Amino acid sequence: MTAPAPAPDHPRFAVGVLAFCGVVVAVMQTIVVPLLPHIPALTGATPAAAGWLVTVTLLTGAVFTPVLGRVGDMYGKRRVLVASLGVLVVGSVLCAVSSHIGVLIAGRALQGAAIAVVPLGISILRDELPPERVLSAVALMSSTLGIGAAVGLPVAALVIENFDWHTMFWVSGAIGVLDIVLVLRCVPESPLRSRGRFDAVGALGLSAALVCLLLAVTQGGDWGWTSARTLGLLAVAVVVALLWGAYELRMPNPMVDLRVSARPAVLLTNVAALLIGFAFYANSLVTAQMVQEPKATGYGLGASLVVSGLCLLPGGLAMVALSPVSARISAGRGPRTSLALAAGIIAVGYVVRYFTSHSLWLIIAGATVVAAGTAIAYSALPALVMRGVPVGETGAANGLNTLMRSIGQAFCSATVATVLAHMTFLAGGRTAPTLQAYQLIFQIAAGAALLALAVTLCLPGGRADTGTVEGNRRSSGRTRAMPIQEGA
Repeated sequence: MTAPAPAPDHPRFAVGVLAFCGVVVAVMQTIVVPLLPHIPALTGATPAAAGWLVTVTLLTGAVFTPVLGRVGDMYGKRRVLVASLGVLVVGSVLCAVSSHIGVLIAGRALQGAAIAVVPLGISILRDELPPERVLSAVALMSSTLGIGAAVGLPVAALVIENFDWHTMFWVSGAIGVLDIVLVLRCVPESPLRSRGRFDAVGALGLSAALVCLLLAVTQGGDWGWTSARTLGLLAVAVVVALLWGAYELRMPNPMVDLRVSARPAVLLTNVAALLIGFAFYANSLVTAQMVQEPKATGYGLGASLVVSGLCLLPGGLAMVALSPVSARISAGRGPRTSLALAAGIIAVGYVVRYFTSHSLWLIIAGATVVAAGTAIAYSALPALVMRGVPVGETGAANGLNTLMRSIGQAFCSATVATVLAHMTFLAGGRTAPTLQAYQLIFQIAAGAALLALAVTLCLPGGRADTGTVEGNRRSSGRTRAMPIQEGA
């Protein structure tokens, strides 16, 4: 194992730089959403092809997040993080120089792969910071996924209405370059490594299963949920996943340690992450669309693209403010308490949304409550993961947890699309979703949050098992222990 590197002289800079990187890559996930209705006219593509600008990002993010997390554990987290940012820059430049739908999809695929920056950043912070700083730093880093999603929509809307649409990709590429420079100057390379060979077969098997599953989920609404293509992909995903699992259990250095992942502390945390990802994403998907619906619907506000995007901005600011609050709750009461509280807040937020669909300010209030709960949840999830896995598997474990959030978002996207497409009426000479369609989505999202609460309450309590962590730190010349405990 390599000699330990000294901690940074200004660890606060490292935290700020990594959090900034996390926000940037999260913004990339939603930045094209306001542009989608205009893509067919701008590029000559079909609406179905335009939809791939979002779908392909989800697919590559889901595939590369756990894979790059494992690569980072083995070969250097900062090295892989910088490479991920480089991929983001290349993808941004591809989108900036072309209006061809194929090139745009390729660029968006590269941008999606960069979401691995978030779990890699969490792992670096765990390795490098003193114990008293870890929880608050990790909470902020994890929350960047939600902060970026909330910021991306209004920023993209402003750019689209005032500049050429390629501008946002030039800007994202330039910020990606700045991120790389800041990481190289302010973030040290973690000396902690996991041993063994990279499990290439396991990575391919996991990727194949995820691609089949997510393709079926994201395209099922267009293909038909009972179509041969959708059912065939789901069947292939199940078969590949079973074969992959059997293979991984026989490997000495598997891509995903299924025995560790099957521990209740890790398994239930990942299930909760999927449900929280579902509940949070419904807020992002329907808010902008709902307030843009014409007044002829009886509930729509006829808001502009910019105003609809700005509805989510207070939620993004709330997430920034609440991540340290979540860290303090986790330090005093345990991350399980934080996650349970968060799930309850999200459910309350959707109750507010259900009864306040005619007022812009009350819609913003409900959306902000949901975002506040998400901030606390996203801050608590990595703390729960890290207390259940060896330090040498932090990157892969947090990558898997981030993947579960992405899968939850994919299922949410499919659910929202199905509900809004099937519960419609004629309003002002056009077909629009009914108010009951949006209210049903709020009910489903609240149900997902309550189910996440139930799963969280089933998590094992007591103090974290830090023996493995401390042993790994001692073997690498470190003696700092992780201060992640579950309160009484």
